[in-house]
Amino acid sequence: MEWLKIILISMFPFSELRGAIPYAALMNVNPLEAYILSVLGNFLPIPLILFILHKAEPLIERIPIVGDVYKFFVRRAEKKKEIVERYGYFGLTLFVAVPLPVTGAWTGSLIAFLMGLDKRKSMAFIFVGILIAGLIVLSASYGILGIMKMLPSWFNTSTSIP
Repeated sequence: MEWLKIILISMFPFSELRGAIPYAALMNVNPLEAYILSVLGNFLPIPLILFILHKAEPLIERIPIVGDVYKFFVRRAEKKKEIVERYGYFGLTLFVAVPLPVTGAWTGSLIAFLMGLDKRKSMAFIFVGILIAGLIVLSASYGILGIMKMLPSWFNTSTSIP
């Protein structure tokens, strides 16, 4: 059942794979499995954002709390679209690939939508960004957590050294 949790965590806009891969590492999930599940989960909402948002936007904006949250994210995306304006689709990949707050596949998709970029091309470049971000987070999560798991044995005074 951990696989489902990993996919769901990576689907949420606040965590994406930046939250799913460290979670998987803490749950001792195989790194390759964690990577594949996180990338898959992170990518699943992207076609919906790119291909359906234009139809759902009027409805979303009319729902009191949901509309306010959507407008908040639109304002954030508008402020962050400079790299895409400057470097085009390659900039979209870079934006998604940097695993920092306010970057990622959700915001990148919203930027592509707001800028009216080609949907299929945007999906491809966003997917490459997700792959890169996944490798960065995977390296950081499994490398750092692996070291942390070794620390208690270093300080264990009951172990004798031959």
